[in-house]
Amino acid sequence: MRRQILAFLFVTIPLAAHADDSATMHAKVQAMMDALVPGNKTPWIGTLDKRFVQIDENGEISNYDQSIAQITPLPKGASGHIDVTEWKTAIFGDSAVTTHLVDEHEDFHGQKLHALYRSTSTWVKESGDWKLVAMQTVALRQDPPAVALPTKLTGQYVGRYRAGPDYIYTITARDGRLYGATNDGKPVEIKAELADVLFTPGQPRTRKIFTRDASGRITGFRSRREERDVVFRKETASAKP
Repeated sequence: MRRQILAFLFVTIPLAAHADDSATMHAKVQAMMDALVPGNKTPWIGTLDKRFVQIDENGEISNYDQSIAQITPLPKGASGHIDVTEWKTAIFGDSAVTTHLVDEHEDFHGQKLHALYRSTSTWVKESGDWKLVAMQTVALRQDPPAVALPTKLTGQYVGRYRAGPDYIYTITARDGRLYGATNDGKPVEIKAELADVLFTPGQPRTRKIFTRDASGRITGFRSRREERDVVFRKETASAKP
């Protein structure tokens, strides 16, 4: 019995310690996020290691001093809160890697804004205290609000568009909705962000931006992923096989 108890303690005590460490790091990050609105540097100074480096959602790199300097109160007319959720921890002795979701809600001059970010962090434990040494954050893109377009306008998008000899994108209309298919693929619903800008739900990084000639006739579209375009040209009836 004594041996079984010792074996049980050998397994459960480290697990409990890891759970406590994870909760400690989680609380530190939540305090850092809570400090952003009032511009309170104290939680950041107390958590960041002097060797700290971060890469933000814009790809900018900041060291400890630069990161602390960025903590300033939100401007007049802006307020909000940030929830740190989906917290996960992997502990390796006196080092750890954590990931979490940054769920940001902002009131900007009466308008409600919502953004999501994913952060991955590296920690070290020195003198019994967990310090944050690195953090990388990416913005999680979301589908834009869809708008309803007049039937006369949506009908103009229907047709075949070619990006290359063997790459064709076909837009069809059915029951008042638009669908797009690549080559012989299954048609997928596409929606309008605004006139002449379409998107595929679930693919928020990409837009289809339609081009027109001087008479207003659609000549094609640019499939834009971030700042890069793949150009599609609309086939005329004579060009179809």
